[in-house]
Amino acid sequence: MNGAMSLLRFLLLLSAIVSWAGGASAASVLQEYLPSAVASKLVPDADGFGPIRSDLPVAPVLKDGETVAWAFITSDFVGTTGYSGKPIHSLVAVGKDARILGVQLVKHSEPIVLIGIPEAKVKAFVEGYAGLDLLAEAKAGGTAHDVDIISGATVTVMVIDDSIIRSGLKVARALGLGGLTPEQADAGPSFEIDPDAAAPADWFEAEGDGTVRRLTLDVGQVNDAFAAHADTRARERALTDAPETLFIELQAALVSVPPVAEGLLGSAEAANLKSWLKDGENAIALMGRGLYSFKGSGYVRGGIFDRVVLIQDDVSVRFRDRDHRRLSTIAADGAPDFVEKDLFRIPADVGFDPTKPFRIQLLVQREVGPIEKVFHTFDLGYQLPQKYLRAIAQPAPQPEAAAVADRGEGAAQAELWKRIWMDSKLKIAVLGAMLTVLTGVFFFQTFAVRNERWFYVFRICFLTVTLVFLGWYANAQLSVVNLMALFGSLVNGFSWQAFLLDPLTFILWFAVAAALLFWGRGAYCGWLCPFGALQELTNQIARKLRIPQWTLPWGLHERLWPVKYMIFLGLFGVSLVSIEQAEHLAEVEPFKTAIILKFMRAWPFVAYAAALLMAGLFVERFYCRYLCPLGAALAIPARLRMFDWLKRYHECGNPCQTCANQCPVQSIHPTGEINPNECINCLHCQVLYQSKTTCPVVIKKMKRREKLAESTPSGPRGPSVGQPTVVRAGVSEV
Repeated sequence: MNGAMSLLRFLLLLSAIVSWAGGASAASVLQEYLPSAVASKLVPDADGFGPIRSDLPVAPVLKDGETVAWAFITSDFVGTTGYSGKPIHSLVAVGKDARILGVQLVKHSEPIVLIGIPEAKVKAFVEGYAGLDLLAEAKAGGTAHDVDIISGATVTVMVIDDSIIRSGLKVARALGLGGLTPEQADAGPSFEIDPDAAAPADWFEAEGDGTVRRLTLDVGQVNDAFAAHADTRARERALTDAPETLFIELQAALVSVPPVAEGLLGSAEAANLKSWLKDGENAIALMGRGLYSFKGSGYVRGGIFDRVVLIQDDVSVRFRDRDHRRLSTIAADGAPDFVEKDLFRIPADVGFDPTKPFRIQLLVQREVGPIEKVFHTFDLGYQLPQKYLRAIAQPAPQPEAAAVADRGEGAAQAELWKRIWMDSKLKIAVLGAMLTVLTGVFFFQTFAVRNERWFYVFRICFLTVTLVFLGWYANAQLSVVNLMALFGSLVNGFSWQAFLLDPLTFILWFAVAAALLFWGRGAYCGWLCPFGALQELTNQIARKLRIPQWTLPWGLHERLWPVKYMIFLGLFGVSLVSIEQAEHLAEVEPFKTAIILKFMRAWPFVAYAAALLMAGLFVERFYCRYLCPLGAALAIPARLRMFDWLKRYHECGNPCQTCANQCPVQSIHPTGEINPNECINCLHCQVLYQSKTTCPVVIKKMKRREKLAESTPSGPRGPSVGQPTVVRAGVSEV
């Protein structure tokens, strides 16, 4: 009974493990971080905060009992998802005159502090928004200020800037600060897209009537723009091409409008675009040529296109890889020969209105040092031509309208994760195929390992897919941080929707949970862990290069096993006090360096990961054996597995030591039993179990059969006993 209850508790925990830290909760983000904030550090001379308002997640900043400003967290008002895929929380104070009085970075999960950029530099950038006038930003559409972008942290800085400006304007308007008022619905006629409008006949008509808008910059214009930059190095590093050389020609079109898509892209591409877009979504086509790329070479899978952003009033849209598609061709006659042609999807929940003007902001960078850059922005304005619009009558207000409008963040998140799953269909299909194949191998392991050479090739190929696809491409590397995040999630309120935002992580954790019941931790550690795959593959290369392999004495090896458990328990204990501190200490895992960031980090982290891989060249899976806290966490429930699939002979361990000596991770005791806490289910012992050239038991059985065959009577006296006699054409045969 106790075992069953333990198993039930474990399954309940496993179902929540996949949630990331800071899962959504019913309470505002401000409620979580305000108690630890110091008012005087946010607003000079302030002495405290008042209670959070019931109608808006803002709190008064008090000085001598008087309200001098209003404090809020950006994530309560706008999306703040950064490069890491997690929100960046900033605490902002806005004065009665709609001027920002102070900003503090209170929580982020960005890798920027781990790639050579001090966190103090980012915090100083955030605090530099003190004094910003939101009235000027409201008049200029959020572009009245210059963004001091930090080299190497472009995406993070742009997300922080966007979140501070947009959330500040929302709060200032909601509270009427500085004379700002909430935006009212346009009292004039409303418009909608007219799907029956005439498509442009060719590219020249599309340019002439404004269906396509263009931004053209030559080298001279760009040099002039950087000549006015505060950093004199920008002027000294001017482009040396002729001033009239085309720097970039960027053209844009709102192709989610059916006649625009039909005229520019052609019927087939327009149909593909329509199937890609869901209800309420829009799309723009960006096309470019010249010296400068609007996409850039720094874009990576899972990341953000940091050189272009769509801005419409307070709405800004930054495009991720899941919102991007390459455009194969332009169907309109007379179209230029563009080097880059791409489609970018505008999500339905960002508040974009295709009938209103917007602009595409292009970020141009210039290197001024080995790792330093300065930036300048240029705008491409766009307004959908009137011929694609038709007036609509205002509908009468419906009683349920307020309820529909107030669906809340939960509904928005539901739409988001569903869209992410739809966009990840290929990744999910590949992972599903991997899990199906691996399950088949485990269930039919006797047949799978029968051919030693074939099984070796299969395992190497599978580990390569795990490393390249799951690791470097999909970034689906599980971590002990996920386990520690469970406790923060349970405290702050578990959210299935937050958990569903990462489909591969969702699937992998549930696969791990099932595998723990059937096979133990080895299904993940031995087959689906990208860093484990990297270790084994590099060790196999080392063996091919005849690098000597070290086998630790059993006594030392057995005493090194507990190290990883101590590391895990230490991290777990720290997480009870501070999740943030535990996440920093979890850098004992080299996963982020070797898999997520592909060694693009500060040298100490790269050196650490390289040292572990170097040790693995001599001691196979050195890190897995002795240091991995995730492996330790998964090993703890390993004995709950329901089946024992690995076959053994009575002679194993006494006297035969073949499997124990050849086990890649020394998980077989000299006495013959397999330690499920250390086994990675590589199935090498099962290969040996059937080997006719290695296993003494199999060799002995074969010799016994041969002797029995030799002693069996045969020859002219007649058939052997038990063999049938077959008569063919009057001749009897055995």
